[in-house]
Amino acid sequence: MSQKGHKRRLRPKHKLLAAMSALVLGGGGVVIVAQGAFAGQDSRNAPVTATIDCPDVGDKLENVPDQARGEVDANLAKLDTQVADAYQQLSSGRAQGKALLGGLKQQRDKTITSLSDALGKAGQKPAGLQGLSACVMKEAAAADPADEPALANGADAAAKQGAPQQQQQQQQQQQAKGGPARSDFVAINTVKPNVRKPAARGGASTGSFAVQCGRNENGHFNPDNVIVAPGVSNGAHHMHDYVGNKTTDAFSTNNSLAQSGTTCTNGDQSTYYWPVLRLRDGKAEKDAKAPGGGQDANIGTILKPKQVTIEFKGSPVSKVAAMPRFMRIITGDAKALTNGNANANASWSCTGFENRQLKDKYPVCPKGSDVVRTFNFQSCWDGKNIDSANHRTHVAFADNNGNCKKGFKAIPQLVQRIVYSVPPGSRFAVDSFPEQLHKPVTDHGDFINVMSNGLMAGAVRCINDGRACR
Repeated sequence: MSQKGHKRRLRPKHKLLAAMSALVLGGGGVVIVAQGAFAGQDSRNAPVTATIDCPDVGDKLENVPDQARGEVDANLAKLDTQVADAYQQLSSGRAQGKALLGGLKQQRDKTITSLSDALGKAGQKPAGLQGLSACVMKEAAAADPADEPALANGADAAAKQGAPQQQQQQQQQQQAKGGPARSDFVAINTVKPNVRKPAARGGASTGSFAVQCGRNENGHFNPDNVIVAPGVSNGAHHMHDYVGNKTTDAFSTNNSLAQSGTTCTNGDQSTYYWPVLRLRDGKAEKDAKAPGGGQDANIGTILKPKQVTIEFKGSPVSKVAAMPRFMRIITGDAKALTNGNANANASWSCTGFENRQLKDKYPVCPKGSDVVRTFNFQSCWDGKNIDSANHRTHVAFADNNGNCKKGFKAIPQLVQRIVYSVPPGSRFAVDSFPEQLHKPVTDHGDFINVMSNGLMAGAVRCINDGRACR
């Protein structure tokens, strides 16, 4: 937006933002407009919607003393809930934009103050957190009602009941807000090969260690995230699919994980989880009225994976060291739509085309080909910490040549590959925080290493010796 008092002419992109923001901020509710109507450059008139963009406070924390961690985690989870609630108010039209953003800032001010005070009591009060309380509106491509069976069904029902056309259109607009958009999909056979793997050098660890943990036949789902929001029910605001450890939820501890059973055939008690993938088919899933499901704008039939592959791989330049037990790793960023792509690590593809990986698009696979999600986890470790305040800085990715940065050592790289059979022509979407609009770039995976020390040592030997072990 231009500064107050400026008379300069807005560029086309700024015209779109200004026009959309005026509608959103003035009228309340998510407004879907034809992009071409403002930008004059899209003959397809792709619909545009608004979402709420708030600074990610957790990502700014690099040091949280153990005595403050519980209170800090609880306040970070509260910030996520405040944004999710505000987005629901926006999307339903229950609050106008300016009032909503003002009220959200007040809530975040109080929560960030509580978080800062907790850190201050522990002697680590950071500067500048209070400046992260204000949020803004962000434009994003919206779902086209024509692509959403649920929308068409709802409009048909309204028409049969004699509802006015305007009411039918409003119903479509309200339901279309959550994505995914047409522009979020691309035919995989139009994508050029883009996967590059560094060549192995002398001293490389070329082996692998595979773990068979099933496809969540146990039906282990919950919208918790014990890594980011321990002790908080529905801390993720989206449904997670679990394999491995049978009891993982928000209230799990290292002790409870170590005492749990597992779906892995070799006794690996580790926790492997990721957001579910859903068909946007208009059907009511079991969680249609539950937190993490319909209450958080995650709708449609949950797809069961056709195949789940869990494998640990070596380094192209060195031997690998054992991961410590209870180490936590998150790959990707569940808030990448608003945070940007710095931590995004989504990899979407299709069977037969996996030399072409997509970060910010869903693949449209040709007949006979299945949708594939691949999570290549960080493979470098600081050698000291099993976690970090922002759940990122204790691990890192190797560079393009496979080298870890100074002070970090190579560890077995977890690679999760999940395959889905998607009916031809179907729209699908990954579960997300409501305000992230189910964008493909928000895909992410989570891992807690609960292998016994003996099992981890065996995995390291296989990898370093160049053997393929199962």
